Amino acid sequence: MSDMDDQGAQNRKMIAYGAGLVVLIAAAAGTWAWMHRKPEPQPVITPPTEAAATPQTEPPVASVQNPVEPAPDGGAAPLPTLADSDAGIADALRGMFGAPAVQTWLVPDEVVRRFVATVDNLPRNVPLEKRRPARPPSESFIVDRTSIDAAAGTERITLGGRNAGRYDAAVALLTQTDPQMLVTLYRRWYPLLQQAYEDLGYPDRYFNDRMVAAIDDMLRAPDVRDAIPLVQPKVLYQFEDPKLEQLSSGQKLLLRMGPAHATAVKARLRELRALIAAPAAKAPAAK
Repeated sequence: MSDMDDQGAQNRKMIAYGAGLVVLIAAAAGTWAWMHRKPEPQPVITPPTEAAATPQTEPPVASVQNPVEPAPDGGAAPLPTLADSDAGIADALRGMFGAPAVQTWLVPDEVVRRFVATVDNLPRNVPLEKRRPARPPSESFIVDRTSIDAAAGTERITLGGRNAGRYDAAVALLTQTDPQMLVTLYRRWYPLLQQAYEDLGYPDRYFNDRMVAAIDDMLRAPDVRDAIPLVQPKVLYQFEDPKLEQLSSGQKLLLRMGPAHATAVKARLRELRALIAAPAAKAPAAK
């Protein structure tokens, strides 16, 4: 990034880029939540039985696996406290996306905590709705229905191909934003992210390790090109294939985006991972 005469403008630009990363995951989480509520006129895919995060059952980590270097100060204003961080993030989001978009999408309280909780739950098969950082979109979840036996009232239900369009804006935001700028802001805000992660119940764990784990889990999502069958045991939908139904929240999200969006998101996630994960240890050269 080039030097700017107005240092304050530079800082605001950096905050805006970082806020964009928050909005992206917030939009994804909000969309996931919308798809798991009871919309009208159509219901949505149901999550499995709700399970809260249980950090106490996970063994402690011996050491930090993916350390985050402190962001260069460069004359930037000090970070606010975690409790007072919402206003600054909301202002940055309004500057980037406009006040109407922020008013429509952002859940304005505890933005950092909600972001951290969402990332923490992405590798789990649990609902994201309780701590989502964004309001659900107005569009209904789309399924395709094909009659099998009209007399018996049986039909085949599949995930609608048009459903991918609900993710166009979020995927465009991710793929069009410079990953280096996102990571620069990630590093700047990292102390608050770490604090929120510790407050979540992980005093001996490192949030960036969890971020890398969440990315790795999403990269393992299966590439499903065919129509995905659904079942509707009651009001809400489930994946017909038990293996798909048991996937993590992050992997299910990629399936719902459609194969084209999933491919684009995975490509950008690999770039982001390369910037925040510790490089793999190299084998010693042969003598």
